[in-house]
Amino acid sequence: MGPKSLFSLLVVGCAVFGLVIGSFLNVVIYRVPRHESIVSPRSACPSCATPILERDNIPVISWLLLRRKCRSCRAPISARYPLVEVTSALLFAGAAARVGFDWELPALLVMLAGLLALAVIDFELLILPKNIVYPVLGLVAILLAVDAGATHEWHRLIVAGGCALGWFVVFFTLNAVSPRILGFGDVRLAAVLGLGLGWLGIRYVIIGFFIANLIGAIIGVTLIAAKKISRDQPIPYGVFLAMGAAVAIYAGPELLAPFRTFSY
Repeated sequence: MGPKSLFSLLVVGCAVFGLVIGSFLNVVIYRVPRHESIVSPRSACPSCATPILERDNIPVISWLLLRRKCRSCRAPISARYPLVEVTSALLFAGAAARVGFDWELPALLVMLAGLLALAVIDFELLILPKNIVYPVLGLVAILLAVDAGATHEWHRLIVAGGCALGWFVVFFTLNAVSPRILGFGDVRLAAVLGLGLGWLGIRYVIIGFFIANLIGAIIGVTLIAAKKISRDQPIPYGVFLAMGAAVAIYAGPELLAPFRTFSY
């Protein structure tokens, strides 16, 4: 099997793996904000509490075969479930296509999965649970340390740690100055983004946070102009942070092309 075939197999494999992880993320998204275990009991219909059969738990396919309704009570099943699964698959496939067979791929996959779950929760509930943020931060740190040990690029780990600390301090300060504008969940999330993007380079961190604020400003101004929200209404900033990080990961090299003469 040639290099191109192996690369294609990696991308497809990560996409399938992303579907499975997306199904698990749906459990995380539903249970963690409710302070429920993500391990047991098995998944059940929110309407009738009937446990979901194994054949009805296949990502995306089961939702389509069941015609978007519970097999037992026929209550509608939210489109959010397949959307999370498909998004997870696309994120995983995109990460594999971007970095290929690289030691940093597992860390990127963990960070992207965590960001997806946090973004959905923040969009729905305006919270970023520390029970998700801290495990993601710890696991990404461990995987990047493994990467540094395998490639002997310890300087990248130092840069990543510095970025995580730096952005945590910046966001901590902003939260202390005005807690209404920036919640502490965003402070914790800033450390995750600083660590993950910092491994790629300081410029990736800057791009990630710049894009996040640009998207947030555009959407916020548009919604205020359309009178959909008020100026004082809180917004899910974690969603924009996640989007900015994704743009930095997938489009970072192209966005940074004009600045290649500068080192990170």
